[in-house]
Amino acid sequence: MIASLPMYDPLPLRAANDAFWGLIRDGLRARGIAAPDALTRAGDSWDHWTDPALVLSQTCGFPYRARLHGQVTLIGTPDFGVEDCPPGYYCSVFVVRDDDPRQRLADFDGALLAYNDPLSQSGWAAPQTEARMRGMRFATGPRTGGHALSARAVADGRADIAALDAVTWANLQAFDPVAGTLRAIDRTEPTPGLPYVSGRNADGGATLGAMQDAVARLPPETRRLLRLRGIVHVPAERYLAVPIPPAPAPCVQ
Repeated sequence: MIASLPMYDPLPLRAANDAFWGLIRDGLRARGIAAPDALTRAGDSWDHWTDPALVLSQTCGFPYRARLHGQVTLIGTPDFGVEDCPPGYYCSVFVVRDDDPRQRLADFDGALLAYNDPLSQSGWAAPQTEARMRGMRFATGPRTGGHALSARAVADGRADIAALDAVTWANLQAFDPVAGTLRAIDRTEPTPGLPYVSGRNADGGATLGAMQDAVARLPPETRRLLRLRGIVHVPAERYLAVPIPPAPAPCVQ
């Protein structure tokens, strides 16, 4: 069996995520659903999401609508209380070097964008959609493999700008000194947050109930660390309606 929570699991939050999983696991077992003792952190997330023995994981909206829809059961979406976003929604924050003289997003027309993955909603799809809406474009910068690595690419001068998931940006500000070298200059429009999923034949209602009960039972400090206000239902149709941008061109560097 596989259970993983890979999307918001930096080292300072691992104990909190383990505690969250322990409550979910016990709630699943109480509902007659087998669940592993501990979270799986080894291996590739795609292997988790497509494993027939998947009990629970968290993916991104872009992989869900592009490849996983119909292959997994959509369980629910975390509500992190992101500012100016509906419950269960989030946005990307555009970050630049603190000493960059450019002040507005429009000033970065043609600038190098660091991105974590071409199937990332927050790191690739959202900034492309936002740029198109504003009549601008970004040059393709380095593919970094993670939001924290995109932040470092900007800080190191390997890119001019990056779009970071707003929850990840808040965690970087709390735990990572690199955030002190950057500043946020703008945000994208809200889109549905990173959904929890299970295997194709899972009991979605029972799993959602176990997760909601787990959130209610979390100690206040653990819930604060995870920034978790609840688990809400965001229909699959809302994920599928989000635009899919073109794939990244080769990096211009």
